[in-house]
Amino acid sequence: MRALPPEAVLTLERVDPLLTAIYEGATESPPWRTAMELLRDELKAAHVTLILRPPSSDSTGIMINTGEITRQGVESYESHFFAMDPFVRLNEGDVVTAEELIGHAWLQSAVYQEYLKPLDIRHLLGADIYTREGIECRLRVTRSHDAEPFSDADKALCRYLLPHLKRSIQTHARFDFLECERKLFAGTVNRMLVGMVSYAQDGSIIETSQEARRILAEKDGIWLTGDTLCVDSSQESRELQRMIRQALSGTESVASDENDGPGVVEAMSVSRPSGRSKLGVLVRTIPMGEYSESRQRPAVVVFLRDPESNAAQPSQELVRRLFGLTRMEAQLAMLLADGLTLDEAAEQMNVRRNTARTHLRSIFCKTGVTRQTMLVRLMLNSVLSLG
Repeated sequence: MRALPPEAVLTLERVDPLLTAIYEGATESPPWRTAMELLRDELKAAHVTLILRPPSSDSTGIMINTGEITRQGVESYESHFFAMDPFVRLNEGDVVTAEELIGHAWLQSAVYQEYLKPLDIRHLLGADIYTREGIECRLRVTRSHDAEPFSDADKALCRYLLPHLKRSIQTHARFDFLECERKLFAGTVNRMLVGMVSYAQDGSIIETSQEARRILAEKDGIWLTGDTLCVDSSQESRELQRMIRQALSGTESVASDENDGPGVVEAMSVSRPSGRSKLGVLVRTIPMGEYSESRQRPAVVVFLRDPESNAAQPSQELVRRLFGLTRMEAQLAMLLADGLTLDEAAEQMNVRRNTARTHLRSIFCKTGVTRQTMLVRLMLNSVLSLG
């Protein structure tokens, strides 16, 4: 086996900053930009590009570009040249130049002649990463026409970094999945008009939801000052602070007991000086995971509910499709669920009361309920609130 030249030897001083940036890149935005910039400097390259999702006829893909490149150049590749690029689908673990893979025909290819050459790109080094989750990423490094070709040392460095980059990409994919799931659940809770204020173990507030911010901004009985939920009534304020302290202290016992249950749960109502209906407040602990070590994780959540909030009405088409109703029947069902009587609904629909009653009987038949109150309960407890 041919020995590598001395400059190909990977020293700790050379790879440590790159490895740090690669693993921290999983939480960076855009991901791995710092790592790609460091690699570009280390390889004395014109560009280093990480293609997280290759372009296709249906999508422009996702690329992290470093080095001087115009938006026009990016768009040209995403919209046209990707389809004729022969330097793709490399064997995993291989770090090769375009000419090593394709031969002299590379310099005659349309991608080089029409795209890379005008951008003063002569040398192209690449490696591909594939994961069992179906991820396909491409690492591409370029040098200009007046630069030296890529050496064995350059390839050895890239080859060494590839497994680390792959692990970081898989970590990022997991983070992305959890973030998508978090946004889905947060959006669902917000559509249900439930406000949330989450606390860390030390009592600092980590996050407030959109609905919580709306309720607190009104300062009608409850508001936020720093990390403290303030309440107008001194008695209610003392009770709320007791509940929060109790829940925060309860997280430790929940963890020590290895209890996966809900832990401490308490509730109260908060009066509003405006005279509007009282706000509902529920405080509960969030049990720690088996290996939770961070004290800045959510430990307690305070739920806020304004009984006078009006949820966004589901679309008539959604109601119609869910229950198999006609458009008139869907409109009537929505009005009844909104609290109107049959007479009020008929008047708003500009139909006779007998016509409304006929529609109501048809709704009963299609939904399987026998009373108007049952219909309202069915509507409110259906998946419509998640729409």
